[in-house]
Amino acid sequence: MTDPSTPEAPETPDVPGTAEPAAGPDASFASDNVAGVAPEILESLARIGGGTALPYGDDSVTARLSDVVRAEFGARAEVLPVFNGTGANVVALQALLPRWGAAICTRQAHINTDEGAAPERLGSLKLLPRPTADGKLTVDDVEAERRATGFVHAAQPLAVSLTESTEVGTVYTPAEIAAVAERAHAAGMGVHVDGARLANAAAALGVGLGELTAAAGVDAVSLGGTKNGAMAAEAVVVIDPDRVAGVDYIRKYSMQLASKQRYVSAQLLELFGTDLWRRNAERANAQAARLGRRLAEIDGIRLSRPTEVNAVFPEIDAAVLAELRRRYLVHTWDAAADGTPVARLMCSFDTRDEQIDELVETARRASAARLAPRS
Repeated sequence: MTDPSTPEAPETPDVPGTAEPAAGPDASFASDNVAGVAPEILESLARIGGGTALPYGDDSVTARLSDVVRAEFGARAEVLPVFNGTGANVVALQALLPRWGAAICTRQAHINTDEGAAPERLGSLKLLPRPTADGKLTVDDVEAERRATGFVHAAQPLAVSLTESTEVGTVYTPAEIAAVAERAHAAGMGVHVDGARLANAAAALGVGLGELTAAAGVDAVSLGGTKNGAMAAEAVVVIDPDRVAGVDYIRKYSMQLASKQRYVSAQLLELFGTDLWRRNAERANAQAARLGRRLAEIDGIRLSRPTEVNAVFPEIDAAVLAELRRRYLVHTWDAAADGTPVARLMCSFDTRDEQIDELVETARRASAARLAPRS
């Protein structure tokens, strides 16, 4: 879906706050993965320091994280810290599915397009991708796929995987998730949420993480931390262990169990045991809204969809986009009906106002040059 290729660009000046000088196109808006680590997260790791502690999660930090997760997701919820989002998704889906099962997802879903076929290769999972205009699965999608139930020649649809927020920057409401979960459960399916950007969705909706998941009938969550300020910390949250069996064993053989787990847990504890997750997500969302508003004021640029979270999808005249790419790493996500490229620009918790101002001014100059009369 994405096209990471860009024309070669001259070196850009050093940007205050970056770890090192930029050596090529400025990647500030290429992804929320380019952001640094939140200072509070680094401080939490420093507080742990050295010393000894039992490995593999039998430490006091992970125990405190477990208390936080149960308070948010329910009294029986279990948390299993992992290294990355792909690992969280593969572990969670394996635990939800028998060997003959398949997971319904959208065609744009990260598990379908951007995980190097890890669910299929490492998890031996069959994915059933559905085309969508807005990146969201519906009850009708569940109904369409469940027709294969009982047909011995087809992989059995036994799980639904929802991405919150979606790859196209849209958000499921709690009611929308609950409707899909209710229909999925009635058909004997489990429900998984890929929550790499769950914090952004919850912040946009003004709800809690549990309200978007456990209260809506979700069985397992891939709880994202890296895109919202953590370093190498995600988690699988099992909301009802009776519905999701063996996840601790699956985490181990999937190579997602950390020996010195307290350093992974500490990041998640700082993020979700305080309001840091919400503050960071609100900041990223607000900066994306600001960027979208400013870009939409420029001739030759219009937004392809409202900015709901921290992703902006502007339709940019090809000449203007080419000029932007002389300085910035900009991914082409799609094309509008008239063929105009649709770019994706991402903001993060540490996106600064001056970075937005500089990108907008670059786009404004490029648009003015395109419209200037030729002598």
